[in-house]
Amino acid sequence: MGKTIRLTMAQALLRFLDNQYVKRDGEEIKFVGGVFGIFGHGIVVGLGEALAAGDTSLRFYQAKTEQGAGHAAIGYAKQNARLRMMAVCSSIGPGALNMVTAAGTATANRIPVLFLPGDVYASRQPDPVLQQIESPNDYTNSANDAFRAVSRYWDRVARPEQLMTAMINAFRVLTDPAETGAVTVSLPQDVQGEAYDYPEEFFAKRVHYIDRRPPAEEQIERALTMLRQAKKPLLICGGGIRYSDAAGELETFCNNCHIPIGETQAGKGIILWDNPYNLSGIGATGSLAANKLAKEADLIIAAGTRLGDFTTCSKWLFQNPGVQLLSLNIAPFDAYKMNAVPIIADAKLTLQALIEKTGKDYVSGWGDRIKEVRAEWEREVDRLYSEDVPDGPDGSRLSQARVLGEINDKLLPENTIVVTGSGSIPSDMQRVWRTRVKDTYHVEYGFSCMGYEVAAALGVKIAKPDREVIALAGDGAYTMLHTELLTAVQERQKIIIMVLDNSGFHCIDNLQHSQGIIHFGNEWNTRDAKSGLLDGKPVQVDYAKNAESWGALGLRARTVEELRTAVKEALAATGPVLIDVKVTPKSMTYGYESWWRVGTAQVSGNPDVVKAANAMAAELARARKF
Repeated sequence: MGKTIRLTMAQALLRFLDNQYVKRDGEEIKFVGGVFGIFGHGIVVGLGEALAAGDTSLRFYQAKTEQGAGHAAIGYAKQNARLRMMAVCSSIGPGALNMVTAAGTATANRIPVLFLPGDVYASRQPDPVLQQIESPNDYTNSANDAFRAVSRYWDRVARPEQLMTAMINAFRVLTDPAETGAVTVSLPQDVQGEAYDYPEEFFAKRVHYIDRRPPAEEQIERALTMLRQAKKPLLICGGGIRYSDAAGELETFCNNCHIPIGETQAGKGIILWDNPYNLSGIGATGSLAANKLAKEADLIIAAGTRLGDFTTCSKWLFQNPGVQLLSLNIAPFDAYKMNAVPIIADAKLTLQALIEKTGKDYVSGWGDRIKEVRAEWEREVDRLYSEDVPDGPDGSRLSQARVLGEINDKLLPENTIVVTGSGSIPSDMQRVWRTRVKDTYHVEYGFSCMGYEVAAALGVKIAKPDREVIALAGDGAYTMLHTELLTAVQERQKIIIMVLDNSGFHCIDNLQHSQGIIHFGNEWNTRDAKSGLLDGKPVQVDYAKNAESWGALGLRARTVEELRTAVKEALAATGPVLIDVKVTPKSMTYGYESWWRVGTAQVSGNPDVVKAANAMAAELARARKF
């Protein structure tokens, strides 16, 4: 029998977390950077006591919403390329349920986050406890069971000794490139404080080896056969390339073979914008260049992408009748999508093998076509970046695209990390943003979670304290969740928040109106006394004042000149800043050679809706079935 140490379950948990490391390619990295959370009654006297004791190096960050805490942890882990992560804790009941959205966001984006919600008493003596939901047909069911659907691993520690197997399994998933996502371990509030004689070896330094899975020789030969048969291959660069650190290999492979690249949201910024084979975003929110060539391509190489609906235009984008799909992915679940030929292996090693085998022998048949469509797209981006628009509400004279152009081409340092996550801004960003420094494009669009932006920017800043970090949020996303701005003030973490205010949920209004539906419920107008509808005057909000109330610097911009002045002042500031930018409604970019399947009503008294449904059915016939 080895030596033991008597600790509460919560104390043991923190000691375990503090000794977890990952190792890849010979580099060892401390894995857990800290704990975000809010101390409700279900956590404060258990895990809270252990954190307050200060017996570990884990820093506690006091969040203002549990969902915001989760988003900050996601931002931290994503910016660290999944080689570092944070835990997030909450009380039971509503505090725990506030984290479910963040857990879904982590899992959808394959980002490791450890969620530690407090849970009801395992002893069942205080019963029902405050914030407990009672399930008459299943007494083991609690609010935390809601995490099951959005977690890659779920557990409940009902006895202190169960912590050991729970944590081993939790970190098995958190450190697995193919399986990672949200991990939820529920902590009953009585068990958190219960003592147990834990083996000392449980707290020994533990290194989780992120070993690269090499491709089999037969896999490489299959890939080479498909490549050599193709005249017009196109590669989709997904987030898996970032997490495999395979940017250099992908760039060399595409340069050698003259293969154009379309970027997903997670894959954008891995290859810099001025690479001659980079055609920017692909899919429903993609560029004219990438989407044109995607329709012609006879081979799609899906590299580290889960082939989401937006990337494939609802399986409609690849129009060549002889097109084949080759998927390079560490996750079998993703590699088999759309009937692709799967290469289940590490992206870096797979691309290295393809480079070695192809050398300079294979060159695609695109010829000058890549150069032509890229030049056409660059002219369009230049036009958008200099676009003038009529006066909008509140005297604004700025288009959303022009704002992006100004900060991208002229105002921000090239190594600024830009963060966004919902609405029309990610669509514009994927199309037109010119990434000049790697790993500076940070966009959550796997879950399209409104409210990600501000909290994630805080997590990114904690991960990269020496860099400028700017969150781009629409007025809808900002109002939905911005409370971690107060945490940024409290932590003295300088982030810049730019609210692009077009007075409404105009991304969804665009979708609504494109299907023939009247403008309804998405524009931010007052309720008209006569009509009884929300079609009165636009609501006027001063977001700069809101930021000032939190203790941040508030700035305003309605013209290009004011925008330039505000950004200059924000960069010179030492604390958090919010720039309230009024943009003209409907001044975002729109689709280029793309289509998106939506559930348009097939029966309606509105002839425009019927027309849109018929058009949807016609395009659906052109889409792949699986």
